Amino acid sequence: MEKAAAQFVKDVEEKDWHLGTGFIGTPRLLPALHLAGRDDVAYRVLLQDTFPSWLYQVKLGATTMWEHWNSWIPEKGFAPVQMNSFNHYAFGSVGEYLYRHVAGIDLIEPGFGKILIQPCPGGGLTWARASYESVHGRIASSWRHEDGRLTLEVEIPPGTTARIVMPGCAAEMTGAENGGSSGSEVFEVGSGCYRIISRLKSERDG
Repeated sequence: MEKAAAQFVKDVEEKDWHLGTGFIGTPRLLPALHLAGRDDVAYRVLLQDTFPSWLYQVKLGATTMWEHWNSWIPEKGFAPVQMNSFNHYAFGSVGEYLYRHVAGIDLIEPGFGKILIQPCPGGGLTWARASYESVHGRIASSWRHEDGRLTLEVEIPPGTTARIVMPGCAAEMTGAENGGSSGSEVFEVGSGCYRIISRLKSERDG
């Protein structure tokens, strides 16, 4: 596993931390780096803003995901119009990583009857938030990293339970049904709104 992960990262590094994937590889790239324990590399690719990358399109004014990395670039203009959608799902698959690992909204059981909240802060981001309208109701996760502390706010809908895995240590929770708990990183909760604070090293701390 470690050798495979090292080779994987080497391949990404050889592309100068840029995207080199197509329709098949793009949905799998960042989740695979997460499974390999290399969210640092995943964030580096995610936040790249030179060609080819997601944020390069944003810098060019994109508000939807394009079919090609070079659907339009200043040096060459538009790609061939026969197959050049400016609102295409394929590279938008990066949304899975944003929801599941940046914001940390995932499922333990089909249909979100049991929810997993497990954010993975990194990449120099200081905050993130996301919500998902499940069949049970709204699931929300919002975190902020400042002054060496990570604050996570979570909303769990009625009729469900959740496991909250909090990065860092010595977490303290307050919530609708939980008067408070400390010294833990994993919380099993029912529906309600919760706020958890933990100590978290910054990337500069190593």
